[in-house]
Amino acid sequence: MTQTDKDPSQRFLDAHEELAPDQGFRFACHPGVSCFGACCSALDLMLMPYDALRLRRSTGQPSREFVHDYADLTAMPGLGLPLLQMHMQDTEAKRCPFSHQGACSVYENRPSACRTYPLGRATRPGAQGVQEQVFIVREPHCKGFDEASQWNTATWMADQGLTAYNASNDRFMTLASALREMEDATGRHLSSQQTGMSGLALYQPDDFQRFLVGSHLLDRLEMTEGRRKDVLHDEEACLEFGFDWLELSLMGQDEHLQPKR
Repeated sequence: MTQTDKDPSQRFLDAHEELAPDQGFRFACHPGVSCFGACCSALDLMLMPYDALRLRRSTGQPSREFVHDYADLTAMPGLGLPLLQMHMQDTEAKRCPFSHQGACSVYENRPSACRTYPLGRATRPGAQGVQEQVFIVREPHCKGFDEASQWNTATWMADQGLTAYNASNDRFMTLASALREMEDATGRHLSSQQTGMSGLALYQPDDFQRFLVGSHLLDRLEMTEGRRKDVLHDEEACLEFGFDWLELSLMGQDEHLQPKR
């Protein structure tokens, strides 16, 4: 296979150094680094569902308003699974909308891609669960690699608070992979209605909670009363239910939620 025959994601992985779990690297990012903030411009930044949920904690907006102000709603080609892409500022520099005077105004709730940098993380379903590849992104402008701080994959992921992000992102990619397999096997992909409902479940937990109340959907599913309350009052629990519900309604593969007979 030639380089041009490979898909773009594989070419990207081939161009970067993969890290073994215990392989070390040096990196630090702080205002004293000369390139501080340079990586926050002209980003092709996709927001995963948990990214959007956390960012809204900083903006305090309803989900519809957040999407309108900060993102473009797109869909995975051939599948129809919705995606959000961050709006950059309408300036020549195309800086992140949350970058102010060189600092991140939403640092506590920054997206997973920002937390993971200078590492990248690729995943795919495997026999033993989600398999990951971690690679290092060495951009020419970045001086963070000249710093003395030592890390490996595990210590960096822990320091950057990525546990909840990675778990949710893995569910999203597992769902996408299952839909891709379904499309390859049957030729079916999501209808426009299914795409709309997927966007509601994944990116609009506040609106999805109202839908669940109005539709009485939870009354038709087996779940504990404790989980029912969590889904209706906690957005993270609602997002988890959204993944379960999409697996059930789109593919019928979920083992934890079963319709009442």
